[in-house]
Amino acid sequence: MTKFEIRGLRADVLIGEEERQEILTGVDLTVNSGETHAIMGPNGSGKSTLAYAIAGHPRYEVTEGEVLLDGENVLDMEVDERARAGVFLAMQYPVEVPGVSMSNFLRSAMTAARGEAPKLRQFSKELQGAMKGLGIESAFASRGVNEGFSGGEKKRHEILQMELLKPKIAVLDESDSGLDVDALKIVADGINRAKEENGLGVMLITHYTRILDHVEPDHVHVFAGGRIAESGGPELANVLETDGYERFVKAGA
Repeated sequence: MTKFEIRGLRADVLIGEEERQEILTGVDLTVNSGETHAIMGPNGSGKSTLAYAIAGHPRYEVTEGEVLLDGENVLDMEVDERARAGVFLAMQYPVEVPGVSMSNFLRSAMTAARGEAPKLRQFSKELQGAMKGLGIESAFASRGVNEGFSGGEKKRHEILQMELLKPKIAVLDESDSGLDVDALKIVADGINRAKEENGLGVMLITHYTRILDHVEPDHVHVFAGGRIAESGGPELANVLETDGYERFVKAGA
């Protein structure tokens, strides 16, 4: 069983040429295989900083703490090594990579993750099956990565990558934002498949409860002031939907 542990994580963000500001102020969280942890909180609370610090974004500097994947500190790894170890980040704003087709990108990523290139016939079968499950037209395989994609199409392609790469832990940064009702259900189904088939552990960062109607969380955490302010079961999400985050923001001020 995979265990992903965040212990006492503190991190700064670069806000000027030399000026830094502390955003994460001591995060503690454990995610096990097959679990979904919803991370909910207001804008500016540090949710995305947590995601990028885990992934190794150069703008964010971890100043204290550790992030352990099955006992190994991923903070000691380069960014590509974290991905190969089984940590996946679905970005809030997926970037475009013109000139690199989705199929070539995905096959290269799968080669890096598995240590050997998948055979073309098997890769094609896996790719087409995953695309069909996510309602992605086969023509998208030959298009540049996210090039000219709508917001919803980009989010579905993030989930496509996750399904094909089969990571141990997925950090999904607002994968529900900008999605209509149908696209939201498709993305949620992809997350649920990955959990069921591969025992994926999920950190689902979101503002709203609507995706939680389709991806049932095992735990809900309120993020405020750069740390987890309160944790509970799925019922906590309903409290937040009704009452908002104000009391947590005031408590952390």
